[in-house]
Amino acid sequence: MDEIAVQARDLGRSFGSFRAVDGVSFEVRRGEIFGFLGPNGAGKSTTIRMLCGLLTPTHGACTVAGYDVAREPERVKQVIGYMSQRFSLYDDLTVEENIAFTAGIYGVSGHRLRERKAWILRMAGLEGRERSLTGELSMGWKQRLALGAALLHEPRILFLDEPTSGVDPISRRGFWDLIHDVAHEGVTVFVTTHFMDEAEHCDRMALIYRGRIIALGSSRELKADFAGNVLLKVQASPLLAALEACESCPDVLDAALFGAALHVVTPGRSDAAQRVRDCLAGAGVETHSVEEIEPSLEDVFVSLIERADREVAGGGAS
Repeated sequence: MDEIAVQARDLGRSFGSFRAVDGVSFEVRRGEIFGFLGPNGAGKSTTIRMLCGLLTPTHGACTVAGYDVAREPERVKQVIGYMSQRFSLYDDLTVEENIAFTAGIYGVSGHRLRERKAWILRMAGLEGRERSLTGELSMGWKQRLALGAALLHEPRILFLDEPTSGVDPISRRGFWDLIHDVAHEGVTVFVTTHFMDEAEHCDRMALIYRGRIIALGSSRELKADFAGNVLLKVQASPLLAALEACESCPDVLDAALFGAALHVVTPGRSDAAQRVRDCLAGAGVETHSVEEIEPSLEDVFVSLIERADREVAGGGAS
């Protein structure tokens, strides 16, 4: 059986009458890249702060590396690395001063500190810039340095809270390359993000929405949610009128805007495209093209979120 690195059981947190996290349960295996995904305000950061011992749960329990976070928070902090969504190092310190400051917090010194400092500079591509002020670095370099600082004491579990927020696409790709390198060395990586395309980098993922987990599994497992259904890309005008027409069509399960087109989910019928065309024509909408496409994880997530909204609206969830 795989070793469990992180476990949450009915974990929840309320702020007054507002339930930011509402009874979530999941397990993360050792050495796994586990994505915790969802839109802004879904409860991602609140959950990760509870797992790291930075926020006390209102109810439920969680363990990290086998330690109960509520009873043994100091033990937990010794075996985890944490990188917040806001850059947490000091802009007015140099690169090497920030490394030294972090090393002091974790009690890393002497030969081990020299080895870890060299590793961080090499990993972050900051060799030769040790005396540069951190505030002068681009956001991409800052994030690499922050990742190095979080890994300085060689933690068993790494928590990353929206680590690529605010960085350009090239820097995001490079950052994920680093995350994969870390995971290959046996470190468990728990990463939150609202970028749905980043989910493809994860071994497994959970989708949290309105404080609740509405999907959990690998990319392949979540895409299987479309099993038996057909995803159509519809180009029509006017687009909003087309969306309204599709939403009212009895043969459509889900419809959403994707750029300048619609993604429409229908039951797996051979005449699905024609039925959508007929529906649009009946609403006076001009149809330019209707083609079947493979669903992306973003399609899956949008479909799941819209399903959750319908359940709430229909009284299927509290």
